[in-house]
Amino acid sequence: MTPRVWSRWLEPARLRSLRRRLVWQFLVLSALLVAGLFLTVGWVAERASRASQDAVLGAAVTAIAEGIRSVDEGLEMDLPYATFSMLGAMGDERIFYAVTVGGQVVTGYEGLPPPPVVPDGVAPVFWRADYQGAALRLASVARPMLIDQRLSQVTVSLGQTRQGQAAIARETALGATWVALAFLALALPVALLAAQAVLAPVQRLAEVVSARGPRDLSPVRHPAPRELAPLLRALNGLIARLRAALELAETFIFEAAHRIRTPLSLVRTEAELALSETTDPATRARLRRMVRAINESSRSASQILDHAMVMYRSDQFDAGPVDLSVLTASVLRAIRPLAEMRDITIVARGLDSACPVVADERMLEIALRNILDNAVKYSDADGRITLDLAHQGREAVLTLADEGRGLQGDPSRLLDRFHRGANVGDVAGSGLGLTIVAEVAAAHRGRFRLTPRDTGGTCAVLSLPLA
Repeated sequence: MTPRVWSRWLEPARLRSLRRRLVWQFLVLSALLVAGLFLTVGWVAERASRASQDAVLGAAVTAIAEGIRSVDEGLEMDLPYATFSMLGAMGDERIFYAVTVGGQVVTGYEGLPPPPVVPDGVAPVFWRADYQGAALRLASVARPMLIDQRLSQVTVSLGQTRQGQAAIARETALGATWVALAFLALALPVALLAAQAVLAPVQRLAEVVSARGPRDLSPVRHPAPRELAPLLRALNGLIARLRAALELAETFIFEAAHRIRTPLSLVRTEAELALSETTDPATRARLRRMVRAINESSRSASQILDHAMVMYRSDQFDAGPVDLSVLTASVLRAIRPLAEMRDITIVARGLDSACPVVADERMLEIALRNILDNAVKYSDADGRITLDLAHQGREAVLTLADEGRGLQGDPSRLLDRFHRGANVGDVAGSGLGLTIVAEVAAAHRGRFRLTPRDTGGTCAVLSLPLA
């Protein structure tokens, strides 16, 4: 069977699983080894039983020949009955013998097949022949003797049927068959264990890769067998190309955001100056719309920049000890003026005690700013925002509850990029703020979730592991 045919034979649809293929190949190999073992044992048993029979047969024919003596009247022979008993002990055998002088049978069975070669008198000659419908194993020896004052060649031939030899071979083959069947019975669990052992490094490598964060593009450093080294190199090469492509895209986003935000700031300043200098109602209405559009575009550019920053720092994650209460208080001080402009009251609790976490301070600051900014932006004027920071088990939990317009639809959809609620169309926004918070939480192995409040408004909860 050629390698290509063998490969096709081992690749039916049911063997597309590597585990099944390994098990199947192991079973096929085991069956071939068992067949080889059976044939080998049978061949060895045949040779061993034949050698045993030949040894007994050779000793017997030699004993018969040594029992022949030359006397005045001719030859005298004493049949060694112990020798025939020894031959009969090998099983229910038929025994034939013949003594010939000069090619003439003087005693024994007429027509017993002669030896293929003339014995040389040193060792018996063995051969096989059929006689009276039975397959015989025969041995023959020759001795020179003085008969009637003449030296003549006396040949003794002894034949035995092979039932005993065949029985020994059958019993040996039967024993080998049981051993082979037991081996095959053990082959399946052994094959499963072998396949598991072979695939275990692949499974461990898959688990290591699967456990990585969605933004983790660092090279895989997991130890692997030599056979998996090409796969690991290819995987790390792919990760390196992806990281380079992502860095290129992030660089472009950084550059684009900066180039957009700078002229927008200039245009907004000019529009605000024009608005303060004109008294025409129609012109003032247009300028207000222009300022609002510019603010929305500037806000979108800032959030795109923040998102790119979070994506970049997730790849180059640089965590250190951060006091979440101190950082939250700092962001809150920057947000309070915006809240006071709309007469929104922010009540903060739990910021007077330390809350240590291991985090990227810049990413965490961006997330906190977006949470607070969203709460202020979607709260009603003269509303109230409650901020609570507490320890719950091994987590620091920041809870922000507002009294705004609340949520419509599935809250988890609001964490998708550029997705906004159906009830906030009149408020400027890019749909990136909550996405940024969720990505920062995931990068820190934390959680972020939104839930509607029973009394109206929204509750945002950010959970991070404590240091």
